[in-house]
Amino acid sequence: MADLFGTTPELSTGNAAARPLADRLRPTKLSEVIGQDHLLGVDAPLGVMLASGTLTSLVLWGPPGVGKTTIARLLADETELRFVQISAIFTGVAELKRIFEEAGHRRANARGTLLFVDEIHRFNKAQQDSFLPYMEDGTILLVGATTENPSFELNAALLSRAQVMVLHRLGPVDLERLVKRAERSIDEELPLTAEARRSLLELADGDGRAILNLVEQIAAWTVDEPLSCDALAGRLQRRASQYDKSGDAHYNLISALHKSVRGSDPDAALYWLARMLKGGEDPRYLARRVTRMAVEDIGLADPKAQRVCLDAWETYERLGSPEGDLALAQAIIYLALAPKSNSVYVALAGAAAAAKSTGSRTPPKHILNAPTRLMKDQGYGEGYSYDHDEREAFSGQNYFPDGMERGAYYRPVERGYERELRKRLDYFAKLRASRRAQ
Repeated sequence: MADLFGTTPELSTGNAAARPLADRLRPTKLSEVIGQDHLLGVDAPLGVMLASGTLTSLVLWGPPGVGKTTIARLLADETELRFVQISAIFTGVAELKRIFEEAGHRRANARGTLLFVDEIHRFNKAQQDSFLPYMEDGTILLVGATTENPSFELNAALLSRAQVMVLHRLGPVDLERLVKRAERSIDEELPLTAEARRSLLELADGDGRAILNLVEQIAAWTVDEPLSCDALAGRLQRRASQYDKSGDAHYNLISALHKSVRGSDPDAALYWLARMLKGGEDPRYLARRVTRMAVEDIGLADPKAQRVCLDAWETYERLGSPEGDLALAQAIIYLALAPKSNSVYVALAGAAAAAKSTGSRTPPKHILNAPTRLMKDQGYGEGYSYDHDEREAFSGQNYFPDGMERGAYYRPVERGYERELRKRLDYFAKLRASRRAQ
């Protein structure tokens, strides 16, 4: 299956006419590839590499249908390397060994090999390591393609020997260019209203191969008048959004949701929540993450926020989807509009760092219990002041280990309920200072 889409070639005849439209519109040079100018332009990374004759091994990272296979094939053409394509899903150790041997024979005959590995993240660590010596001695120039984040899926050793190039999903302008090229190829315009045409671009969801397949499907219909948006939707089944509950999209979208809440934008937060629910994310996972947002980014600025999240979680457990989704949405809106504070998060981190650095120091003896005579003789509990018996129910005694400088980890912000807590903290600090002065 072709990857992308370039200028309009002559219409094929004979058996070749049965080739899919996406294959017939395959670019014949890199300048014809649509939507990746940030990589292929004259001053862009691949453009500079080709101009200087210093092409290195690459990892092409991007969503489906944006041109990874096509770019790899055209790189081989422009550098006069033998193009060899494999898929990590179907290729085993024996075939890899044969491919490396053949590449070695070509190298001995002064011919290089560009080995294109589709879905390279599917190879395990040992298989990925097998490429390294052949990359290092120049037997192969590796071009891997992946839809997953290489940082998580590929070995550090392999990444250190290859440059990662990020390909972008195609925008509406890019997709419209592909549709027009396809219309020139089939010598007819699609029977769609302007609104239906925009809907068609949305259906492709940034995938160039998908838009060309849809064009080919629509072009085969016999219609009396341009199809409306509703009519088009009735004839086509909407593509599922690109979302992998265990992959990169999962982490990207939950990050977007969390940061939208932290940024006090309920509309953006609802959008990302809806994207994840629509993609099939487990609402219980979302309930847990929403509760985490309450304690991490709101904390004591609004102590009710955590309870709102726990109530939403419990409501979902009782109602399930879709009614329970509303409880999660309600919690998201509450969090987005709540006053923000990470003071507790920072305070715990600071206390943890102090605990690590001070080792195993014991508490001061005056706050230790003395249930035995021996412990009393050792001074346990001696000098302890019972705070309820003191003025303002506050003794101001030291509760840190002896010899340790007093820490100040919790610093409430001047937002929400933490304003009141800050007043209390300042009040106790003044009392503590006055007790010590006595």
